[in-house]
Amino acid sequence: MTTIRRLTLTTFATALLFGLQGTMAWGQEYAKITAKPLIETDTSIAGEKIHYPGGAPANITAVVVTIPPGKTTGWHKHGVPLFAYILKGEATVDYGDKGKRVYKPGDSFMEAMDYWHDGGNAGKVPVDILAVYLGGPGGKLVIRKEASPEAK
Repeated sequence: MTTIRRLTLTTFATALLFGLQGTMAWGQEYAKITAKPLIETDTSIAGEKIHYPGGAPANITAVVVTIPPGKTTGWHKHGVPLFAYILKGEATVDYGDKGKRVYKPGDSFMEAMDYWHDGGNAGKVPVDILAVYLGGPGGKLVIRKEASPEAK
């Protein structure tokens, strides 16, 4: 891996972790939720620029989010489409007036984008979620409720 690529991934991982931890900034207990970066790119393995149909530039980000037992993500939404796949554990996501859903290993779904939700782990083992963000330049992966002007 080139130094520039390593630096980019490290910078992204740091920003994502602080963004996710900021999502949960109501107390020290949320500091244990982690996001392990897998890839963040706008280029295919063949060196092509990735784009959506119609030519809009794409930026794909994949991370493994780990939620320890008894922790939650805090209320948030996403500025880009998010594909989620439960790798381990059981996640309960509260969608407010849309109800709660329980996701188990092997479940996959497109997460709510413009709807506030709070993911949690009521189980005894960590929840690992493969999160693939299908964004573009400048798209916000995670938007914390308390940081959003519309949340006030």
